[in-house]
Amino acid sequence: MSATAIALALSLAVLAGLLAILSAQGIARYRATRARVQLAWSAGLLLATAAMVIETLVFAGWVSSALLAAYVFLSAAIVGVLSLGAVRVFRSPRVERLYSGFIVGACALLAGACGLVPSPSSMVNGGVITGNPAPILIVLSSLITFPATAVLLTASAIALRRARKWPTLLMIAGALILGAGGTLYIASFPVALYYAEFLGIVLLFAGLIRLPHPVTGTAPTPAAPASN
Repeated sequence: MSATAIALALSLAVLAGLLAILSAQGIARYRATRARVQLAWSAGLLLATAAMVIETLVFAGWVSSALLAAYVFLSAAIVGVLSLGAVRVFRSPRVERLYSGFIVGACALLAGACGLVPSPSSMVNGGVITGNPAPILIVLSSLITFPATAVLLTASAIALRRARKWPTLLMIAGALILGAGGTLYIASFPVALYYAEFLGIVLLFAGLIRLPHPVTGTAPTPAAPASN
């Protein structure tokens, strides 16, 4: 492995470490708040960390059908799980339940298919996972990524309309980068796709944690004036 390749592999490992730190922070927030949306964001970051670890291993030359199958699943599940943290912006418990059930079911279906359908080593080009998996896996992945990207972008637009603040723009930028990830492949520097994915996840997370919370319950009763 050349010095440049070693440097790139180390940089990918650093990105994986940074995502792991973000995941740990997300888990700490969830333990403090016990909020379901925080759990979704933390799970999405954990999936992103695992995907980045696989990208690092494959770039270093450790290629196997099991690793590639796991990557196919993670690539779709990341967007789906992160979108579970954004669907709350619709302020509809029924929509949230239906959408969550759909995403969980689609992820389970994709996971089963990834375990049954082989992922060939031809998916890797120059140490980067760029090739397409089996058609059935593409179809099942699309069942997750298309609606998840739509939810992320719609939630971004709603949040921006309700509160025109810069964190919402971060979420929009992150969603766009993740949604258009397949178009970011650069032939002369293919590993740049991984850096773009990392940036998209970080921006999206930064925006998600600042989405306006839905109003629940009744308004607090004003305190009675103190008597003299």
